[in-house]
Amino acid sequence: MYNFLAAFVICGFIIIIGELISTWTKAWVPSVFVSACILLVGYWTVIPYDLVKDSYLTPFGATLAIYLLIVHMGTVISLKTLIEQWKTVVMCLAGLAGMCLFALLICPLMMDWAYVVAGLPPLTGGIVAATIMQQAATEHGLTSAAVFAITMYCVQGFAGYPLTAIFMKAEGAKLLKEFRSGERVSKEELSAIKDVTSLPSRERRGPLALPDSLNSPIVMLTKIGIVAWLSMMVGGFTGISGAVWALVFGVVFCSLGFLETDILHRCNSFNILMFALTMFVFEGLKDCTPEMLTSIFMPMVGLIVVGVAGMALFAWVAAKVMKLSFPLSFCNCLTALYGFPFNAIITEATCKAMAETPEEQEFLMGKMFPSMIIGGFVTVTITSVILAGFFVNLF
Repeated sequence: MYNFLAAFVICGFIIIIGELISTWTKAWVPSVFVSACILLVGYWTVIPYDLVKDSYLTPFGATLAIYLLIVHMGTVISLKTLIEQWKTVVMCLAGLAGMCLFALLICPLMMDWAYVVAGLPPLTGGIVAATIMQQAATEHGLTSAAVFAITMYCVQGFAGYPLTAIFMKAEGAKLLKEFRSGERVSKEELSAIKDVTSLPSRERRGPLALPDSLNSPIVMLTKIGIVAWLSMMVGGFTGISGAVWALVFGVVFCSLGFLETDILHRCNSFNILMFALTMFVFEGLKDCTPEMLTSIFMPMVGLIVVGVAGMALFAWVAAKVMKLSFPLSFCNCLTALYGFPFNAIITEATCKAMAETPEEQEFLMGKMFPSMIIGGFVTVTITSVILAGFFVNLF
C-alpha cells in the first residue's frame, strides 16, 4: 500500500494538522512547529525514514522551488512603500545588526561556530534562509548544524510571540491614553493600512512587459525560470550567493515589466512550491536523534537569548536617535522571528483586545499595523535572504 502517492498524502496531512492547530490557537502555536514535531516523533517511531524522498518532493524543493520562490519574493516588494516607511526600515536593520553582532561576538564562546553560522540567518528570517543554511551545512558534512538551522526556524516564534505581545500591549496602552485625551489617527495613517497590505498595481507596465494574451501561466513560470537561471549564473561569476541575486533580479525585472507582481500567485503555483520547499526543509529532521536534539537545545536557547538581547539594545538606541517609540520599534524588529502573516495576526488581535470601541481599534491599527507589516517584509523577505547568502561562506 505504501508508494510515492501514499508518501505525498502523508506529507500533506502532516502540514494540514500543523495549520489546523495554528488556526485553533490563533497562531500562538506555529504550524511549522507542530508539523516538525509530528515528523520528528514519526521518524523515531512509525514514519518511513525516506518519506519525503519517496514523495518525490525533495528534488523539486531543493532545486526549482527555492530559486523560483526567491525571485517571486522580489516581485512583491513595493519600493514606494519601503521609501515611505524608511524609519521602520532603518529600525529593523539596526535591530538585525544588533542581533548579528551580539551573536557573532558572544555565542562562539558558548557553542560550536557551525551552530552560530547555521542558526543566525533562520533566526533573522524565515524558511528560505533556513533552507539555504541547511543546504550549506549538509554540503559541508555538518549534519547537526543542518538540523540546528531547521529547529531554529521552527521554534523561534516561541520567543517572538510573547515578547511582541508584551511590548505591543505597552505601546497600545500609551496610544489609547493619547486617544482618550483627544488625539486621533490621521487619514494618511488609515490609508497606510491599505497601502502596506496591498501589492503594487497589477496593471503596471514596463518596457519588457508581454501582452496579456501571451502571458499564460506557463509563460510566467518560464519567465521566473529565466530570471532564476540568470541569478544562478551571476552568482557563480561573482561569488555572491545566487539567492541574493534572485531577490535583486526579482525586483529589477518586475520593475521592468518582465515579471508580474505577485507572479507565483498569478500563475497559481505558489502553494505547491511552498509545500515542496517546506517538506524539503523538514526532511533534514530524519537525521535528528533524541541525543542530537538534546545536544542542540541549549545552544538554540542561547542563540535566541543573545540575539534578541542584541536586537533590543540596538532597537533602543535607534529609537532614541530617530525619536520613535521603543516598544513599537522593538516589535517591528521582532517580526524577524515570525514574519507574515503572524505579524498581522498578532497586531490585529492585540488592537481588538485592547480597544473598547471600533474607533479605538481603528486608531490603534492606524498607529501600529503599517510598521509591523513593513517590519516583517524587511526582516524576513529581504534581509534574511541576503544574510544567508553571506553566511554560507562562513562555515
